[in-house]
Amino acid sequence: MYKVLTYDNIAVTGLERLPRDRYEVASEIQHPDAILLRSFDLKGVTIPDSVRCIGRAGAGVNNIPVADCSRRGIPVFNTPGANANAVKEIVVAGMLLAARHICEAWDFTRSLAGDDAALAQAVERNKKNFVGTELAGKTLGVLGLGAVGVGVANAAVSLGMNVTGFDPALTVERAWQLSAAVSRAGSTDDLIAHADFISLHVPLNGETRNMIDAGRLGSVKKGAVLLNFSRAGIVDEVAVRAALEHDRLSAYVSDFPTARLMGVKGTILLPHLGASTVEAEDNCAVMIADQIRDFLENGNIRNSVNYPTVEMPRCHPHRIGVANENIPNMVSQISAALGEAGLNILELLNKSRGEYAYTLIDLDTEVPPAVLDRIANIRGVLSVHPLLAHRP
Repeated sequence: MYKVLTYDNIAVTGLERLPRDRYEVASEIQHPDAILLRSFDLKGVTIPDSVRCIGRAGAGVNNIPVADCSRRGIPVFNTPGANANAVKEIVVAGMLLAARHICEAWDFTRSLAGDDAALAQAVERNKKNFVGTELAGKTLGVLGLGAVGVGVANAAVSLGMNVTGFDPALTVERAWQLSAAVSRAGSTDDLIAHADFISLHVPLNGETRNMIDAGRLGSVKKGAVLLNFSRAGIVDEVAVRAALEHDRLSAYVSDFPTARLMGVKGTILLPHLGASTVEAEDNCAVMIADQIRDFLENGNIRNSVNYPTVEMPRCHPHRIGVANENIPNMVSQISAALGEAGLNILELLNKSRGEYAYTLIDLDTEVPPAVLDRIANIRGVLSVHPLLAHRP
């Protein structure tokens, strides 16, 4: 029986992908094989030695101690693209909120009182204060062209906007999905300098933290709108506040309210609603449950943020998975340990990614515990597990 520890409410449609005759899923469980979560902050929490993988029902993994997991041979999975449509739609909504001053207009209307004649008079007298602009013909700069960024760019094209994009790591798959009408900016600075709307779709890491700083905001078009549905730390909030107060930015639309920006004129702060749709939560839950199951039962790795993609069809009942440092002579040492025990290798697949590698090995018989221990004690091996498609 596999054990899965959950830290958030995971959509039932996803949990149903884990058969009850083989999986025990609970928010309190001893010796879990996997951890499944959404936004729970796992940093500072003791991760049991029994954990073999961690699944995030969402894209960002800054709530997971990824580096520590890597050193322990624990793949961390996410669900890129599963909530892309939900985030795309709220970005478009954010542009409309800012362009048409909808939030301010709504607040004004809610403050009115009186009969219909008085309301009509107040509306006609004050509606000039909320004159906005149309999206058609404006330039949208999309920084980061993953699943969400591509969706936003294509949607903006359909709305009649001129769209530029920049992503130095644009994949071939995403490039095929991107509308031919989207032009390529030469750099982040080039994109920011020419856009009326700037939408951020990059992960939060050491390179992107505070990437939208005072210097870059100083080069934006006066009155530009900045949209941040990635992570709060992508922008320097002191610089954003100054840009709003000096009318360099006309609006900052963010899914991440912070004390520094609360109440600042021009801010539209939403309570992290980007992926909060029934459809997105179902998509993420199904996708992450399938990935966790495939890893626990078959050792296959898909959509891991710290280990390579490793997929080998299951044709034999006896398989082991080995996570190790990406250093010379690892495969030969593992093979030697198996060969000296009289075990015949039927298939082997080894892949590496940066500092780490992962190996799947099919054999003609079950690997005895003593041999697994010997492999585990090879210098550089981080974890080794037998992979039973039907654990009792």
